Amino acid sequence: MAHTVQTLSKLLKKTPEEVITILANAGVNDKTVDSDISADERKILMGSLSKRSSSKSNMSVSRKPSTKSSASTGGVKVQVKKKRVKKAQTQASEPANNEAALKAQAALEAGRAADEKQSAQDAKRQEMVRLQKEQAQALKEQQEAAKQQAKEQVKEQTARKEAPAEEKKPKRLRNAPSNTNGRQQLHVAKHNPNRKLKKKDRTRLSQKIQEEQAQHGFQKPVEKVVHEVAIPENIKVLDLAQKMTTKAGEVLKVLMGMGVMVTLNDVIDQDTALLVVEEMGHKGVASKEETIEDTLIEKSKATGDKSPRPPVVTIMGHVDHGKTSLLDYIRKAKVADGEAGGITQHIGAYQVQANDGAITFIDTPGHAAFSRMRSRGANSTDIVILVVAADDGVMPQTIESIKHAKEADVPMIVAINKIDKEGADIDKIKQVLSTHDVIAEDWGGDVMMMPVSAHTGEGIDALLDAITLTAEVLEFSAVAKGPAHGTVLEARLEKGRGKVTTILVQSGTLKKGDIMIAGLEYGKVKQIVNDHGKVLKEAGPSTPVEVLGLSGVPDSGDEVLVVESERKAREVADFRKTRDREAELQRQQASKMDNFLQKMEEGDVSTVNVLLKSDVRGSAQALVEALEELSTDEVRVKVVSSGVGGINNTDITLASTSDALVLGFNVRADAVARKTADNEGVRIEYYSIIYNLIDDVKAIMSGMLSPELSENIIGIANVKDVFKSQKLGDIAGCMVEEGVVRKDSPIRVLRDSVVIYEGELESLRRFKDDVKEVKSGTECGIGVAGYNDVQPGDQIEVFERVETARSL
Repeated sequence: MAHTVQTLSKLLKKTPEEVITILANAGVNDKTVDSDISADERKILMGSLSKRSSSKSNMSVSRKPSTKSSASTGGVKVQVKKKRVKKAQTQASEPANNEAALKAQAALEAGRAADEKQSAQDAKRQEMVRLQKEQAQALKEQQEAAKQQAKEQVKEQTARKEAPAEEKKPKRLRNAPSNTNGRQQLHVAKHNPNRKLKKKDRTRLSQKIQEEQAQHGFQKPVEKVVHEVAIPENIKVLDLAQKMTTKAGEVLKVLMGMGVMVTLNDVIDQDTALLVVEEMGHKGVASKEETIEDTLIEKSKATGDKSPRPPVVTIMGHVDHGKTSLLDYIRKAKVADGEAGGITQHIGAYQVQANDGAITFIDTPGHAAFSRMRSRGANSTDIVILVVAADDGVMPQTIESIKHAKEADVPMIVAINKIDKEGADIDKIKQVLSTHDVIAEDWGGDVMMMPVSAHTGEGIDALLDAITLTAEVLEFSAVAKGPAHGTVLEARLEKGRGKVTTILVQSGTLKKGDIMIAGLEYGKVKQIVNDHGKVLKEAGPSTPVEVLGLSGVPDSGDEVLVVESERKAREVADFRKTRDREAELQRQQASKMDNFLQKMEEGDVSTVNVLLKSDVRGSAQALVEALEELSTDEVRVKVVSSGVGGINNTDITLASTSDALVLGFNVRADAVARKTADNEGVRIEYYSIIYNLIDDVKAIMSGMLSPELSENIIGIANVKDVFKSQKLGDIAGCMVEEGVVRKDSPIRVLRDSVVIYEGELESLRRFKDDVKEVKSGTECGIGVAGYNDVQPGDQIEVFERVETARSL
């Protein structure tokens, strides 16, 4: 252990200045109080101290009086000689003394350290003893205070008892002598506090003390406590009960009263929870907790200077109005030739170099089933081009596209296509569009309407100029530097490439190697490919690209974010999966209850189970929606499973278990799946055009509808007279006025044009012969089974029930 001047001075019981002086005398200079002392310097210091101690002993002179005469000098000489001898001996033994002094000093230091340790332990022990004494003293004072309080209570009770006793004091006699000497009268009772109480009083006092001790520390509230309950988007019933500080059973009762059948661990939505809270007398507040997802989105927002970007243009309109052909002419490529049936069934994204810069085009399907795709296209775009065929006019999907564009608050340019065809009436189209609040500029509106022909190319340049002009006016810009942010347009499984996701980068720059999250999927960007098939290292704003590397196939319309680490991406993906799972459980719970109530009201409903596999995610989503919309009150379409990729053995097994029809849209089943389907009797249908798929499912549903019953009146007979028969009862003598009366047909008996009986025609006779039918203008006898109140003037109506097949 290294010693400083300060610590060494304490050990040697010297001041630091004295130690520094000793070292300076020994030739060691420049020492301060905090300077370290080496082993050699310590030896020098110990040696000088030992010299000083020996010199002090030599300088000591005996103070004892001499036995001899003080004038005697012989004694003095002897004394001096002795001193000299001692000095010589001291000098001879100086090295030995130094070593001994060092050893002694070391032992001294060890002893001092032990003493210091012992003293510290003693101080600690004394402190603990002091604290224990203080605690004992405080406890004793509390006990004494409690005793004193008990004594005071006893005094008060005794005083209360003696108060009436004092009133009953015996009256002093008038002639009784007064207490002149100040002595106390013998009959005056004085209360003695130390007197032992009677058993009855002791019992009463102990009961009072027990009651006081048994009182709770809190009082039951007189009024109901109203809590302010914060309700997230989804909440468990148990958690809701805890927030209201009430029993979960009470919450379940309220929910059952509202028609919601749930258990403690089921999840309910925010609206239901708010109703429950209000029903139970509390105040509900809808809250949105900041989640890990919100934090990540906030962090990943690109910040910095914005720069101009190419406009994103979406082409929308009715099916077969020439949207893709128009884009073909602009791209100088035959995109429509590759589409099945000439209709677009996926979202196509392309970037075109125009005269004044790049323009990004998004081509959306026009079929009714792809409403969600058109909605996604409108939400991720800057300008909408509404294509209307000049010969066909405004159609249902044209109107729907107008609605999507208005909801997204996007500027619109109308391209009136096919003007080269006969029968094209541009003014009529402008007039019909004006009824939907789309008014042309030359009619006083704000919508540019450009007549074009995708076949001849007429008006295409004017259309591109209109797009460029609109983009210049609106000044589209985005942050180019920073993490990328975008939208999933399409996603699919591709053999040899895996999960391929088409995304539109909206801000920032997407680079190879970035960690990306899209919906529930995440991964590292392995490859970026543009619409021409060229591999890119990075993609800036308004660029549509295909990306490889995600863990799965995300849903179309999902938000794309680039994050800093894969761990963060995994955390957000897991959080989203958990949230979606809870929402799905809640939906299933609600649908179970709805189905249960529906079956109770209407009886069992026929169901067509369908397993759907598609080539891309967007088409699968659109088909699921289109099929579920076909459901009616009697026949329901249930999509058991939907996915992307080829039909495999697992799909066939699931279809066999759920008795489902397998539909493949632009995909095929592998050899193993086909063999399993043959063995299990599972039906597989392949389609490449959406019309055919929906029509076939409609036909299957129509076959499951119960036939429609209709009634046809085949004959009417008037009753002329009634005859009695012992065997057959009453027989009505009739004249057939219209049609034919057949035996064993259902009949109705009418009196004054009001039906009074409905039954079966039991017997039909002409004269005495039984016949099967009687034609118009002929008399006959009719026996009505189970009815004996036929009167002359009644009318018998004969009819037949016909079953007709129904269609959707």
